Amino acid sequence: MAINTKKKTEDVDIDMTPMLDIVFIMLIFFIVTTVFVKQAGVDVDKASGATAQECKNAYVFIAIDDKSQIHLDKSQVQPSEIKAKLNSMRVENPEGAVVIQADKKARAGIVLDVLDQAKRTGAKVCNAIEQVK
Repeated sequence: MAINTKKKTEDVDIDMTPMLDIVFIMLIFFIVTTVFVKQAGVDVDKASGATAQECKNAYVFIAIDDKSQIHLDKSQVQPSEIKAKLNSMRVENPEGAVVIQADKKARAGIVLDVLDQAKRTGAKVCNAIEQVK
């Protein structure tokens, strides 16, 4: 009596579909929950100060260049437009802070007007100055 010692071998296929589904769901989750920072789009020569502090949750950057022109989200804006634009941007991230980057040569009146408009939106406003060590 011969015993059949040969076992049937089956092809084992691993179904990758559930893993791919999970990866795509995680990708979509991270894309949806990511907060994109609104850069000013212009470099300024910032003042320096010994009491400079790091601003947490910086979301919107407003730059005022040496010609006292205001830049927000890579475009030039007028002082009267700042409050409306910040209100629309704060819908995306209500907890985000606004950072005002003013050039050393910018007019103080323009800087204060921008600061006032930003504070009227209810956002936390930070001034960007270089920290002296």
